[in-house]
Amino acid sequence: MTSETDTPTETPSETPPAPLAAPEPRGGATGAELRRGPFRVGDKVQLTDPRGRLHTIRLAPGATFHTHKGYFTHDDLIGKPEGSVVTNTAGIEYLALRPLLSDYVLSMPRGAAVVYPKDAGQIVTMADIFPGARVVEAGVGSGALTMSLLRAVGDAGELHSIERREDFAAIARGNVEMFFGGPHPAWQLSVGDLADVLPTVAEPGSVDRVVLDMLAPWENVDAVATALAPGGVLICYVATTTQLSRTAEDLRLDGRFAEPQAFETMVRGWHLEGLAVRPEHRMIGHTGFLITARRMADGVEAPERRRRPAKGAYPTTPDAEWSPEDLGERAVSDKKLRRVRRDVGQAPE
Repeated sequence: MTSETDTPTETPSETPPAPLAAPEPRGGATGAELRRGPFRVGDKVQLTDPRGRLHTIRLAPGATFHTHKGYFTHDDLIGKPEGSVVTNTAGIEYLALRPLLSDYVLSMPRGAAVVYPKDAGQIVTMADIFPGARVVEAGVGSGALTMSLLRAVGDAGELHSIERREDFAAIARGNVEMFFGGPHPAWQLSVGDLADVLPTVAEPGSVDRVVLDMLAPWENVDAVATALAPGGVLICYVATTTQLSRTAEDLRLDGRFAEPQAFETMVRGWHLEGLAVRPEHRMIGHTGFLITARRMADGVEAPERRRRPAKGAYPTTPDAEWSPEDLGERAVSDKKLRRVRRDVGQAPE
């Protein structure tokens, strides 16, 4: 992420460095060693200037980091320990650290909107994604949530991601492999509709957790219920109250799930300076709703929840078919998708 008033550019020296591929995995296919030790060629580095603005670069021999207030060479950082400070030609100091997963997600190339770290953390916790779990994810987008799920299941787990758009899947693959330093041993990625792909990759009752990030999750309740093991968790990420309501009612009508629960998460930062401690003026407010439900044992009905619905809470006529526009889908231009695919090294053949 860069500021609007201090836009950096990376300009090579007289001998341009060779194009960089993703760093070679070290210490295992998940690239654990990429997160440790001194800065190396190919590492992504997050620079913080004195005003708290962030700039992300990838280290290359002979390359330079420029702003209108001076520059420094990448060689000044290569070999230095993480947490070092580098000074540019104008005397401005930058703190250098490897980006955290949350930093990477918010600054990586994207085609579809990403699941924010605050929601990804809630999904991992509220769905109880554990090491070694067998998880199915549908609606990969740009791969933001995928990385959090892979971190949670670990090398011994299994995450099967299903994305109906090939271009989104390519962008997600590029982002995930760039972050982990190569293919993750627990990850499989399929292109297609969940209802068609899921029965071919998972036996009935064999999946521990299902995570859905799609426009109409209620259309896949039957396929998900078939794949989930008794006690398994379904968690859906939806953007609007209409999607939330439809998903909850269809889960109840299906009869194979316990009472669904829904919530949202808001994060408000705080300004800390001496005694001037107050909430920040800006915050990450509503991004989406999460709804969870547990799979009942086969042949067992969930106890009926006693409730007093408000008058008019349920429509008297069946809902008509909802279009993507009704559900708030934003179209992504083909031009942008082609550019993002090039940025993550997944240009179409």
